[in-house]
Amino acid sequence: MMNAKCFEAHHLNTIREKLISLDDSQWQRLQLTQFKDPTTSLLISIFAGQLGIDRFFIGDTGMGVGKLLTCGGFGIWAIVDWFLIQGATREKNATAFNNAFL
Repeated sequence: MMNAKCFEAHHLNTIREKLISLDDSQWQRLQLTQFKDPTTSLLISIFAGQLGIDRFFIGDTGMGVGKLLTCGGFGIWAIVDWFLIQGATREKNATAFNNAFL
């Protein structure tokens, strides 16, 4: 649970239960999974959010292209993302965690 800051609080119990029930092959797959740091995505959003780089960083390619083409939604979308990007990063990490077991 050293990566707890990378997940939403409501996901932590489910993650803990899955970690307890893992076998050796699944541990290896999980250790290869890269989780994005929400603080890093916030900093990218503050300094380069108008270019959509924050969305590209977490894997939202479509939204990244949208922000790039509209200059961050004419600045408004970029400012809104300052408040939303950490939650979006944590949700993407939870999805990556769940996909590691498929």
